[in-house]
Amino acid sequence: MHKGQPLPTLWMMSDERMGDGFLPALTRMPKGSGLIFRHYATPAAQRRALFDAARRIARARRMVIILAGRVQAATAWRADGVHGGGRIYTPQSLLRTMPVHNRRELRMAEYCGADLIFMSPVFPTRSHPGARTLGRRGLYQLAQQAETPVIALGGMTAHRFKALKSKNIIGWAAIDGLTGRHPYTQ
Repeated sequence: MHKGQPLPTLWMMSDERMGDGFLPALTRMPKGSGLIFRHYATPAAQRRALFDAARRIARARRMVIILAGRVQAATAWRADGVHGGGRIYTPQSLLRTMPVHNRRELRMAEYCGADLIFMSPVFPTRSHPGARTLGRRGLYQLAQQAETPVIALGGMTAHRFKALKSKNIIGWAAIDGLTGRHPYTQ
């Protein structure tokens, strides 16, 4: 993926909760979608091996693969971009995505030149049990202030995304909502 190309509108967020189902779930993602590879708690050598396996699948499916972590690792691991960070230099060749939970983080993401913002949590989610959610209204209010394209995250499903109507919200991301383990019914 090169900057300037259309950004994916569907994203999988990975983590250890996915277990052995991660790579099979990735093979079921639509071509041209995206992956934010997290797996923060996985030991370094295993994380790299899992990323390499995920990158092979992503390349075969023309997916964008973003590494959560350091710019240097994203470059060395041949990711399409880096997720997170703060005021760090990101080479022009890498996409920059950032999480946003409030107005302060939105300002920071745009100051840092994020290409794509993941706003969350929109709805209750197992990733952040008991966390305060944005809800539709909070998502709309925050997204309306964004100059950067927004991906809705947190308790998202295809059904919930279809109910969202906002020019700034271009897509959605999930873990459970894409693996069939979504505990919420709506």
